[in-house]
Amino acid sequence: MSKKKSIDAVSRSDAVLIAALAIILATASAAIGSAMTYNPKGVNRGVAVAPSPKHVQVVSASAGPDSISTGLLAEHRCLSEVLYYEARGEGRQGQQAIAEVVFHRMNTGNYGHSICAVVYEGAGRPGCQFTFTCNGDLARNKEQDAWRESEALAAKILTSEIPLLNATAGATNFHAVTVDPDWAETMNKTTQIGNHIFYRGSSALAHRNSES
Repeated sequence: MSKKKSIDAVSRSDAVLIAALAIILATASAAIGSAMTYNPKGVNRGVAVAPSPKHVQVVSASAGPDSISTGLLAEHRCLSEVLYYEARGEGRQGQQAIAEVVFHRMNTGNYGHSICAVVYEGAGRPGCQFTFTCNGDLARNKEQDAWRESEALAAKILTSEIPLLNATAGATNFHAVTVDPDWAETMNKTTQIGNHIFYRGSSALAHRNSES
């Protein structure tokens, strides 16, 4: 088998696997909620919890396998993208922290009712919530190894193979250590993980400026 055919076969098998996982998640009525670990009253560090988010678009099993697979595969891709573009150099812990921010935002209901809605809020115009959605990064070639790692991690998060432990203490915002945005003063700093500082709280300014 040629190298190209081998790569194509792996890609197809990955797609089938993820589609199967998506169907299982949807029929269990826990597609995205299974990965949600935010507890607004706080949790003991190191103890995983998974309450269902209050506002999540869950595809009904009655919609059929094709609709289920398409919708949840899109959610998987959006999560993969935010992990890759925001934290591909931060290791698994750093990427999981970014995933927590996305799920915490979903749980508030103020940013979007799905992973893709949260990640792509304001995309394509000034004020986008995640810089990669409006600065041209999406048009550039990806680092294939890093991209595959982000895809794999996103799938494991969505199926709870890797649980999120609320390491960011409910953070809904973050920025790189290399910048000092004005909105950070309006929020409560929760922690620093790698090269990102995380915050929780709410304000119109913070909502418009989620990260650097």
